[in-house]
Amino acid sequence: MSEMIALNNLSKWFGDLVAVDRINLSVGRGEILGFLGPNGAGKSTTMKMVAGFLEPSDGSATVCGHDVVKQPVEVKRCIGYLPEGAPTYGDMTPRGFLQFIAEIRGFDGTERDKRIDEVVEKVILGEVMGQPIDTLSKGFKRRVGLAQAILHDPEVLILDEPTDGLDPNQKHHVRGLIREMAAGKAIIVSTHILEEVEAVCSRAVIIARGKLLADGSPDDLIARAPNHKAVVVSVASENVGSAVQTAAAIEGVQNVETLNAPDGGARFRVQPKDGEVLVAPLGEALKAANIDIHQIYVERGALDDVFREITTNSGS
Repeated sequence: MSEMIALNNLSKWFGDLVAVDRINLSVGRGEILGFLGPNGAGKSTTMKMVAGFLEPSDGSATVCGHDVVKQPVEVKRCIGYLPEGAPTYGDMTPRGFLQFIAEIRGFDGTERDKRIDEVVEKVILGEVMGQPIDTLSKGFKRRVGLAQAILHDPEVLILDEPTDGLDPNQKHHVRGLIREMAAGKAIIVSTHILEEVEAVCSRAVIIARGKLLADGSPDDLIARAPNHKAVVVSVASENVGSAVQTAAAIEGVQNVETLNAPDGGARFRVQPKDGEVLVAPLGEALKAANIDIHQIYVERGALDDVFREITTNSGS
């Protein structure tokens, strides 16, 4: 997997405000990187530097081997960029706008028209191609922005909130399109929709206050959730005391906590030590104690729990 994007101590400050603080990161061909962080974390600033729209205050960034400061034109040839808000010319139609973008990218005549037809089909824009962009819904405007980003079939895609404003069916389609394009490209997707990371990304990083705080696959990050591999058990309310005692005595159990059970029964959560798998020994122990199990399941953990933990407990 060849390295397509490389950030080395990349930093940006505005006066006394440190927006991006010495980020080191590489993205290879075939990767879809989810770029996560709370509002004001430095996500958009980082992507603008990679795309050549902001000059770094310190450090460096290269795209396809080209330095973003020293070789900005070469970098822009390699990149398709969908910024937040996707600015377009509101009095233009999508067709006129895409023709304009194609000509800037160096395409004309048959090749220009072929590329426009291809991206229009990919992002499903056909029905609005003759309408002024200002009259389009937020979702269609977003798709016009995505169309211009992929028009020249770039090796690197930088997408800031690509599904913002889309309905569920449109989100499903765009996520599928991103996965389809991934094999030959390096793609960065900035999003605050954590389910999008699990649905699309092969890897994710989390930043807060300009610092890179976590880097791994979505499954790696979910494994850091407080309840990852915890077992939740429902039993009759009269059996909960003995069930909890039985569970607490099992080797590999860290702790047991009772939970609310709205159905009138009783529930408790068994937390494992060091990733122990407890569901089988727990079920056997409860059966041996003649305690009927109404329900038992293993919790996977949630990426939003990990996100909150990392971004709120990382210091200043």
